Amino acid sequence: METSKRRALGRGLEELFNNEPIDYNQIEERIITSTPKDEIVEIKLSELRSNPYQPRKVFDEKALQELAASIKEHGVFQPIIAKKSIKGYEIIAGERRVKASRLAGKETIPAIIRDFTDEEMMEIALLENLQRENLNAMEEATAYRKLLQELNITQDELASRIGKSRSHITNMLGLLTLPEEVKNMLLEDKISMSHARVLSKIEDSEKVISLANRVYNEGLNVRILEDLASSNELKKKNKIVRHHVRENEYHYLEEQLTEKLGTKVKIKNNHMMISFANTNDLNRILEIMGMTYDE
Repeated sequence: METSKRRALGRGLEELFNNEPIDYNQIEERIITSTPKDEIVEIKLSELRSNPYQPRKVFDEKALQELAASIKEHGVFQPIIAKKSIKGYEIIAGERRVKASRLAGKETIPAIIRDFTDEEMMEIALLENLQRENLNAMEEATAYRKLLQELNITQDELASRIGKSRSHITNMLGLLTLPEEVKNMLLEDKISMSHARVLSKIEDSEKVISLANRVYNEGLNVRILEDLASSNELKKKNKIVRHHVRENEYHYLEEQLTEKLGTKVKIKNNHMMISFANTNDLNRILEIMGMTYDE
């Protein structure tokens, strides 16, 4: 009986992993609804270890403390999902609940035990973080690279499977080419994602570092940075640079919209142009804007 249940669940997961795009909540809901209550077990927190494919390395301490307070008062409402390993269990989904339960002084946590392939564990860990709680830029980029390498799929296939645009995947992967000093500046919010995307297209590391420092010290916007990045004369006079700023009074809005929508936005002559790669990408943008597109 148990074997047939597991096979049925496996087929369900296989279907989910072939959808375009995958919804993490669908995966978790399918597992929870297909699991009888008597199969939800209490696992000792001491026997749990992190999913080796967990992309998140830094957790919001304040958010963990708030969750811990809730767990201390009400308990864990939703079981975690774990996989039996040689020693104890590996967390497939629910890392924050485990960390918060430890902070709350709990000794055990409710769990559903399921067998997953390494591929499924990797995708579930990434999806949980992308769709429920944002990864920082470098964690997200590193996770994409690992998925591409481990699953041997193309950027187009990855974009489809996780519901992102191809351009978003490409831009994020480009961040991995940045010098460590500039990566840290991005994580410390000294430069924006829009700045980082421009810098990632420059091959000369010294030039990248120099421009990143100028962005931070001089407050350069993205338009000026693009001008400087494409120029062989980095030591332009400020008055020349200011001239470019006046060419488009909406440059700051273009930057914010590009950052918000994850795609190129151009405002000119009382028209706003929003680029999208395909229907999936358009739907992604419309969802951000609170709209839907019916074909």
